[in-house]
Amino acid sequence: MKRIVLMTVLALALPLAAFAGNVDFTNTGGTLTGSSAGLTLTGSELTVVDGLGGGGLITGGLGSLSFSTGALTSGSLTTGGTFAAGGTFTITGNGTGGIPNGVIFTGSFSGPVTWTEVTTSGPNGSIYYTLSGSISGTWYNGTTVSGATTQITFNAGKNGFTGSVPLGSGDTVITTVPEPGTLGLLGTGLVGLAGIVRRKLKA
Repeated sequence: MKRIVLMTVLALALPLAAFAGNVDFTNTGGTLTGSSAGLTLTGSELTVVDGLGGGGLITGGLGSLSFSTGALTSGSLTTGGTFAAGGTFTITGNGTGGIPNGVIFTGSFSGPVTWTEVTTSGPNGSIYYTLSGSISGTWYNGTTVSGATTQITFNAGKNGFTGSVPLGSGDTVITTVPEPGTLGLLGTGLVGLAGIVRRKLKA
């Protein structure tokens, strides 16, 4: 009896690890604007999606990605700093290549957002910025998901950020996990199969 209980617990726990998946979104272009009250990305196009719905790599004009952060809590817009959690984060598909037509993910930053200055050794000391942070929200099927994003700007000029800068590209990874009910059904099915196999081995 103890062996059956242990098999049941194992069957219910294993699918959670086995079926967790990541969906990778790449966005390009757009403009990052803002002040100490927060940064906002607009006009960025979703160009690559990998792993959505268990599918492979899909490229092209697939939709849009936009976000806003909370207020600046430390540092500065020019030299880098930290923005508060909150704001908004939205990934929208346009129906191309099997991508959902409508909101794929909607949520906000779940922790501090890091704004980092990167100075190159070019002739004018070109300045770029990276923005990174954790996000959480609602997936297009209604489940709660989480992930992380990193966005890289184009050259902001030798004076750095002065209110707006063009975005080069960004990468956002969302971790998706099936609903607990689905996992339970799968686990129950595995227990049933184990029972059938056990009976056949005894016979």
